[in-house]
Amino acid sequence: MAESTKKPLWRAREINPALRPFTQKLNPNSLFRAAGLSRLAGMSRAHVSLVRLPPGKQSFAKHAHMLEEEWIYILSGRAVAEIGGEETEVGPGDFMGFATPSAAHVLRNPFEEECTYLMGGEDRPIDVVDYPELNKRYLSMQTEAGQEYYELGEPTNPFGKPD
Repeated sequence: MAESTKKPLWRAREINPALRPFTQKLNPNSLFRAAGLSRLAGMSRAHVSLVRLPPGKQSFAKHAHMLEEEWIYILSGRAVAEIGGEETEVGPGDFMGFATPSAAHVLRNPFEEECTYLMGGEDRPIDVVDYPELNKRYLSMQTEAGQEYYELGEPTNPFGKPD
């Protein structure tokens, strides 16, 4: 975002139209609407988004970040947070912080009302995201074109003793 277009104050009436639908292809039940508040303000080193999780949907596939710390703060509604294999109902005022390497986590909404929360964290140029239930791991990389993801395979050692 160009310096001249950075806008530090965004009113609620401006944020609601900025909400966009998102899904994660690794979880067929992932669907939410979000507005990247920090991006709207022109921020690039940390991020915070307003997220609305509809009834019956999940945020992402269960995942763990290896490098980027992440947090969630519930504003309204309820959800079930699965963190490190334990399920806990969360509601307004509840905070979840995922220091790295984080426990695998996912938020799902089995209730009849929408769950609204703030989600944020670091914006490092590179992160490694593990999806333990899918046996997948991705390298996430910020580029000029946007966020790129590369699926990682089995570990290898490119070094060895000379012949």
